[in-house]
Amino acid sequence: MSDPRELVDNLTGDLKRWLPEQRWFAGKDRPVTGVRTLGVTELVSGDPQLLHVVIEVAQDDRREPYQLLVGRRTHPPEIASTSWIGAAGDLNAYEASGDLDVTGVLLDLMAREERVGSLVFEHEPGVELDTGLRARPITSEQSNTSLVYGGQYILKLFRKLTPGKNKDLLLHRALQGVGSKHIAPVLGSVTGDLDGEPTTVGMLQQFVSDAVDGWAMATTSVRDLMAAPELHPAEVGGDFAGEAERLGRAVAEVHADLAEALGTEAVDADELERSTKAMLDRLDTIAGRVPELAPHAPKLRAAFEKMRTLPTGSVAMQYIHGDLHLGQVLRTVGGWLLIDFEGEPAAPVEERHALRSPLRDVAGMLRSFDYAAQQMLVGQPDEPALAERAHEWSERNRAAFCEGYAAIAADPREQGELLRAFELDKAVYEVGYEHANRPDWLGVPLASIARITSGGTTP
Repeated sequence: MSDPRELVDNLTGDLKRWLPEQRWFAGKDRPVTGVRTLGVTELVSGDPQLLHVVIEVAQDDRREPYQLLVGRRTHPPEIASTSWIGAAGDLNAYEASGDLDVTGVLLDLMAREERVGSLVFEHEPGVELDTGLRARPITSEQSNTSLVYGGQYILKLFRKLTPGKNKDLLLHRALQGVGSKHIAPVLGSVTGDLDGEPTTVGMLQQFVSDAVDGWAMATTSVRDLMAAPELHPAEVGGDFAGEAERLGRAVAEVHADLAEALGTEAVDADELERSTKAMLDRLDTIAGRVPELAPHAPKLRAAFEKMRTLPTGSVAMQYIHGDLHLGQVLRTVGGWLLIDFEGEPAAPVEERHALRSPLRDVAGMLRSFDYAAQQMLVGQPDEPALAERAHEWSERNRAAFCEGYAAIAADPREQGELLRAFELDKAVYEVGYEHANRPDWLGVPLASIARITSGGTTP
């Protein structure tokens, strides 16, 4: 069996079992009922063999396309056991993003700007790429897969595909065009075909080797605080408030750069009504699935319905990050960088590309500070003293972030009702996510909802 398409077609039964085990697979909420091959491109022939594969995954009435790198070789590569898919002809097939011997071809094709089948490999104008570099996968990613080449470049492969240019690439190019200092430069891209439309399947950027992600820094700070209960947060060696303030500035500057590059629009009453309805619909859906949320529903509904009464002139709409949290920011020696502008992975593509209030990003980061503060308490016996320390850390850093943001743009706290609604809406989404994926964490968003709806301050 040598025809690449036939090889992949014979793997579809194995893929039904294999896909739900992958961290990046977004459809863990329901069984896979079918897999259909949409496209196969041979990138490396012989032994080893590398195939770029696009499949359609069916889950009852839902159909979603995903991309895979499928490898076959006589001598097994050193890859994770979860990468093995099944028998393909006389050899076993595996997900090949972790195979250092074959993934170097992706960078080489980009450097030469070649076309292979329906795949177009390009570098950005004026960019010259080194070739012959081996790639290693970053194991911490979830919704996508990234490969680091020689400590110089990082290639993100978008797992779940949507027709057209990916928002991550679109916004990075826009920010690069206005000289934003809070992103890693885009160096190249890979474009495929989906439903007859050119579709971004990969994006190459400069790799920042000295970067530390914001979640790691923040949670280290929380641990330092918990270990020194007798000290004020400002006296603890790992105090994060200064970094939170600088992060607020960086986010505000990125919002200003996006507005400069892509423009803004004033919100109208229809848009406020659509946003309000979306919040209420989400609340009804998740409260129907999660009994613990139901007691909070009346106060949540009241907070969301206040959106309808807001003056339209006070809300500007623009492109935003769309899924901003501490795991989406990197601290380098030069300052904070924002990454992964793709938007909320579970949201429809139209929603991810819609213009939104920048306060949605602010609310996302405020929620992330709550998560960082409470992560040490998850699964532990109730300890009021530690819970108070966690709340103290969260409030200090939420306020510092808003102070930093207000130094560059309008103070988000001046639109308290709108910010409160966005934060509560995000917390409701988190309740649904945790209920489905991490039940032990359900108390984190529920505690925040109880605090905010009972009059707790949003900084």
